[in-house]
Amino acid sequence: MSTASTIPGLDQAPTRHAGLIAWVREIAELTKPDRVHWCDGSQAEWDRLTTELVEAGTLKRLNPEKRQNSFYAASDPSDVARVESRTFICSEKPEDAGPTNNWLDPAEMRTDLNGLFDGAMRGRTMYVVPFCMGPLGSKISALGVEITDSAYVVVSMRIMTRMGQAALDQLGEDGFFVPAVHSVGAPLEAGQADVAWPCNTIKYIVHFPESRQIWSYGSGYGGNALLGKKCYALRIASVMARDEGWLAEHMLILKLTSPEGAVRYVAAAFPSYCGKTNLAMLQPKLPGWKAETIGDDISWMRFGDDGRLYAINPEAGFFGVAPGTGHGTNPNAIAALNENSIFTNVALTPDGDVWWEGLTETPPANLIDWKGRAWTPASADPAAHPNARFTAPADQCPSIAPEWQDPKGVPISAILFGGRRTTAVPLVTEAFDWRHGVFLASNVASEGTAAAENKVGELRRDPFAMLPFCGYNMGDYFAHWIGLGESRDAAKLPRIFFVNWFRKDQNGKFIWPGFGENVRVLKWIFQRLEGEGAARETAIGLLPAKGALDVDGLDIAPERLEALFEVDPAVWAEEAALIPAFYERFGDRLPEALWREHKALLQRLDLTRTEHFAAATAAE
Repeated sequence: MSTASTIPGLDQAPTRHAGLIAWVREIAELTKPDRVHWCDGSQAEWDRLTTELVEAGTLKRLNPEKRQNSFYAASDPSDVARVESRTFICSEKPEDAGPTNNWLDPAEMRTDLNGLFDGAMRGRTMYVVPFCMGPLGSKISALGVEITDSAYVVVSMRIMTRMGQAALDQLGEDGFFVPAVHSVGAPLEAGQADVAWPCNTIKYIVHFPESRQIWSYGSGYGGNALLGKKCYALRIASVMARDEGWLAEHMLILKLTSPEGAVRYVAAAFPSYCGKTNLAMLQPKLPGWKAETIGDDISWMRFGDDGRLYAINPEAGFFGVAPGTGHGTNPNAIAALNENSIFTNVALTPDGDVWWEGLTETPPANLIDWKGRAWTPASADPAAHPNARFTAPADQCPSIAPEWQDPKGVPISAILFGGRRTTAVPLVTEAFDWRHGVFLASNVASEGTAAAENKVGELRRDPFAMLPFCGYNMGDYFAHWIGLGESRDAAKLPRIFFVNWFRKDQNGKFIWPGFGENVRVLKWIFQRLEGEGAARETAIGLLPAKGALDVDGLDIAPERLEALFEVDPAVWAEEAALIPAFYERFGDRLPEALWREHKALLQRLDLTRTEHFAAATAAE
């Protein structure tokens, strides 16, 4: 049996970073792999690993005439999504994790993990994956190293991050990095045959915020295993951001150019199933307007020397939900998937391509579904898993902006929040100021859909779209946002808006057409930033004045347009009444400023109801 001193590759580190070398040796001694490979991120490495994965049955090579240098993977049916119930924030004090996170004692967790990881990589290769989150050399970027026993993770990390020797060189001899350890939890004894998708029924995704460490066991899928994504870029980075005075957010970044050539950059945060990727890759329907993608999922933002907030996309690729992404809904995303991509848990076509629900209006006559079964349109189950994913390089997207890799980042002028609401919430609302914007964002809620985790129609709070991703007490997170606003020049802060594409009429039909027409809302926001767009004040915020939203050429009746901006004080009194129960979960960690905002909302609603009553009485 190999010992640490005899494990092939362990002593061949292409770095002089003593701390990294010592940590890799420590994990090798614990996990006992057969060999160690230091990843360089090269094309030769990609070619070798993908070939090995094809031979192992983990990947299938797709038809190169359809998808060049692209692959299909089907996971174990028990390993298909993030497992929030097994995701832990192991802060030293439970109150620092807060009521929205799972907490376990860090000392006990380390004991459990040491037991699970003891020999966990036996019979496998231990890959050392250095990576950079964000453009190499950017002051906003940060470095990490993931140790994993999954080659599928390695090739996915090559797409999703700046991975390899360049990141290792950036680290130097003593640079800071976040250490991340991952194992599928399926050691192989001598002579034991492997399976195509190794995993374990026991799963842990663990974050130690004080020591900036990530440990993941038992899953080979998505954010459970690609530890640069949600684990680092949000849960650990949000703690780093709190301590260092910046923001790590679950936000897309969009570049918007007017017909006159003026440019504004917008960040936006939406919960799942609220059109985030579609907005990130928007194809505007208004002539002369241009939208370009900086990022589709995560934004890191720091204040520049000029006092403005600058954002980078810390990722290098897209890890998108495939079902619902199609030529009609998001043609830019589809165009990004023609080559160098990995598709997981989608369906296979007879000619070696992939398919999923929503890719085309009419499904193919025959497919192999994600479980490997013959499928036809008459089959009871969907062909692709609802959480099936594509992994593709961001620079293949036709809408990618030239400055998406600018190490300085891009200056953010507006931040959008929103959820899926069929009633009450207007199409677009501007916050009165930064603190009011934080209040709106702290109360983001979405109604459940057939694809979402909550029941259809059920309201689920997802403040800032960060509920599963905030690495510390969310009450403190709200305070961090408020504190940043109070410590900066208000004139240089981004303006905050709340949008809702999903309002329905009495017949249950969407009123707003959405997709490319959403540029009309962005145009009004753009005009507000330029000091041009007219607005009217309501109890809940500033809404477009009558005639201020450009609806030329849009087939929408005046009464339906009016319904999109209705603010019923009685309905909003019911909305406001739901807030205290949520806020009370955070106890004294909730900023008093948010209670004051809630009180101010109630007062404005009372005044509005009084005015409505007086107007109705006068009319009689």
